[in-house]
Amino acid sequence: MTDGDSSSSGDVTGAAPSGGATPPPYGAPPPAPSYAPPAGYGYAEPAAPPYGAEPPQAQPQYAPPLYGASPGYPYAAGPAYGYAGVKTNVLAVVSMVASIVGFLWLLPFFGPLTGVITGHISLRQISRTGEKGRGMALAGVIVGYAGLAVILGIAFLVTISIIATSSYR
Repeated sequence: MTDGDSSSSGDVTGAAPSGGATPPPYGAPPPAPSYAPPAGYGYAEPAAPPYGAEPPQAQPQYAPPLYGASPGYPYAAGPAYGYAGVKTNVLAVVSMVASIVGFLWLLPFFGPLTGVITGHISLRQISRTGEKGRGMALAGVIVGYAGLAVILGIAFLVTISIIATSSYR
């Protein structure tokens, strides 16, 4: 083989390959495919009825949807995830918790007092808004009054015992 022989297998001069198509120049984007998609894929327009033919029949009428069901759907959707419905009054919860904490002597005077005040406020709000929590508010008020009664009873007995043991003779 000589240097000028272009029929060698290591030819890089840019001659066309034996397939007939020339490759794109270096750095150019590849050409888009020039083939059509296979038959049966994609959307085909529906054929129009011939002139003078009867129009297609209307869709059959179905029975109306059941009570509460959405029209067009056979089953009604359930409530969304996390749907809470009617909420509970927060002050009712605070009333009950504060009264119980005060009754257990963790907050001896302020617990029952807070329970009674927030219980009465929450009962008023519940009657206006229709929220849940009336039982908790009543429990907070009742336990709060009981806790206040116990605390005032103990204070009364301590005061009487101090007066009785004092030496004012």
